[in-house]
Amino acid sequence: MRADVFVIIASCSVAAACAPHDPSAPKGAEPSATRQADVNLPHDSRIIAARVAAGATLASVLGDCKIAHAEVAGVVIRAASIFDLRKLRAAQPYRLERADDGLLRRFEYEIDSDRLLRVTRSSSGAGGVSDAAFVAEVLPIPKTRVLASVRGTVDRGAPSLFAAMDAAGETVDLSINLADIFSGEIDFNIEVQPGDRFELLVEKQYRDDHVFSGYGPILAAEFDNAGRRFRAVRFAPPGGTPGYYDERGVSLRRFFLHSPLKFSPIVTSGFTRSRLHPILRELRPHLGVDYRAPIGAAVVAVADGVVVEAGVSGGAGRMVHLRHVNGYESEYLHLSTIAVRVGMHVRQGDLVGRVGASGLATGPHLDYRLKKNGAFINPLTAQRAMPPADPIPATERAAFSDVRDRVFAEIAAPPATRHAAIAAAHQQQ
Repeated sequence: MRADVFVIIASCSVAAACAPHDPSAPKGAEPSATRQADVNLPHDSRIIAARVAAGATLASVLGDCKIAHAEVAGVVIRAASIFDLRKLRAAQPYRLERADDGLLRRFEYEIDSDRLLRVTRSSSGAGGVSDAAFVAEVLPIPKTRVLASVRGTVDRGAPSLFAAMDAAGETVDLSINLADIFSGEIDFNIEVQPGDRFELLVEKQYRDDHVFSGYGPILAAEFDNAGRRFRAVRFAPPGGTPGYYDERGVSLRRFFLHSPLKFSPIVTSGFTRSRLHPILRELRPHLGVDYRAPIGAAVVAVADGVVVEAGVSGGAGRMVHLRHVNGYESEYLHLSTIAVRVGMHVRQGDLVGRVGASGLATGPHLDYRLKKNGAFINPLTAQRAMPPADPIPATERAAFSDVRDRVFAEIAAPPATRHAAIAAAHQQQ
């Protein structure tokens, strides 16, 4: 009987010859174009593990790895029946098992961190170009979940939330998730300062090979900012959507986000009635806030609304204009791309475009503007005056208090006790 052995070649990238990447090469280095030997398995099969090359299709991936031409059409037809192959993404890992005669035994492609596309040969033994020769499935990637507490401090060596989170051994994703929770209370663009500290309880996910696979939800968080302490608890009322509340049960979600950027370290120009225009060299009002950000950074809607403009608008370049309730409007200028169309309804946090330098701009940045009853107002001061969303209903206060007390106790708990807490926490999350 043939042994089923799977050998993973880490950090591979597929060129035309399916050549694995040299694992000793520096991080981010280009893959070698030199063909290397496939992994020999017992009897009559080989494993090829690599990453999808830019511009590749499923057919080209299979062909480059020397799957028999008669097999490729059947695999593509079967895979396309359950997955949109136009969404095959460069740099995503895949693995296939190929018999020595070029027949495909198994193909696996990681759609994202949670799902796997798997194509295997049908047990009926059918062959040829017919898709009946194969079975395709989209499967969840098995993961182990653990709860972990994370602590960090902003100081001279780590002068931003990004840097402090990195010093704590975590990734940028957790920084963004934490900033999203407190975005209604803290402007992480300008208000973070040395001495600020954070502590949180988060679910971490690991694959069966013990490789870290990403973060689940933050269950509780605390952030000390310039003498102010903010606490957040994740709670889902029965039949409702999970949200974050302070320890009294008041929602942390405000009518407007502090900023339409997930994260931006510098405000380069504030709201003013008289500013020397950097290109026209004349005094003009600057009726918004400029955020320095790299080209392509996501720009999101600061509140629920309707798109009233989405296109090129003179010196504003590519611009999106949203109308909100209570007489509010928001504008997003100098975009590189626009992700919405006129008449579309958007929710707070939805992508509306990406940072660029279109129109009259000296470099990539976002000019964000806010109106109230037709008049421009200062976005940096207006947000705090807006009320939060609905609090925890009185009927759910007892349940909320139980979740709050449990998750904040877990932050300080030893790691060995946290595994048992996941199921209990998720009963309410």
